[in-house]
Amino acid sequence: MSEANPVERWQARLEEAGELTPELVEQITQCHGDRGVRAIEAVGEHRVKSYRDFTIVVGYGDEYIVEDGGCTCKDSEYNLDDEDPTELCWHALAVAIARRVGHVDYHDMWYSDVRELL
Repeated sequence: MSEANPVERWQARLEEAGELTPELVEQITQCHGDRGVRAIEAVGEHRVKSYRDFTIVVGYGDEYIVEDGGCTCKDSEYNLDDEDPTELCWHALAVAIARRVGHVDYHDMWYSDVRELL
């Protein structure tokens, strides 16, 4: 069996710990740099929201849909290498972290309905 990539390693450790320990924060920031820092901040600020149809991360200027590890942000679209598993935008990282530590804000409604109201 091949060795897990750095993303799989910190995700497995976070899944096991169920909380962001200083060691895990260090692993995430070493692996992802500023994107990791921003993701951790978003989780701490409860900006990861799950609806019936999508998981959303509230960014600084907009809300971004994160599905299957992909994101609708410009960073994902233009800057990241799809072939490199360590290259994830901070929105996708925030969802991965929030799900493992139980900090997803669940809404029993359709996000598409919420967007119509905005």
